[in-house]
Amino acid sequence: MKKYYFRKEERLCSIKQIEQLYSLGSSFSFYPFRIIHSSVSTLTVPAQIVISVPKRKFKRAVDRNRIKRQIREAYRFAKTDLLYPALIEKTLHLHLLIIYTGNEIITTESIRKKLNLALERLLNKI
Repeated sequence: MKKYYFRKEERLCSIKQIEQLYSLGSSFSFYPFRIIHSSVSTLTVPAQIVISVPKRKFKRAVDRNRIKRQIREAYRFAKTDLLYPALIEKTLHLHLLIIYTGNEIITTESIRKKLNLALERLLNKI
């Protein structure tokens, strides 16, 4: 049985690295997400991630937190099945920023499907 987890070392917390990701990373949009990514030389895990939901579109913190929780849950399953095996095979390490660009709250299942498609597109680009 596979273990699906999302540990602290898989989160990108450094403000300096997040600013560097914004300035040097390449990006693409896949509705309802905008994904910014950049390769990194040394990491203990194949990818570190930041999830962002803009305050401009969702004024209430409850809504922003719910969407972030849904995206984290979808990523937790997608990374084990899709992202990590491909990154290990290519010997790559990534920093990822996932920005939710949709205007409404959608179901967890549709977020899961869209995130899987977005990560597949990311793997094809790198």
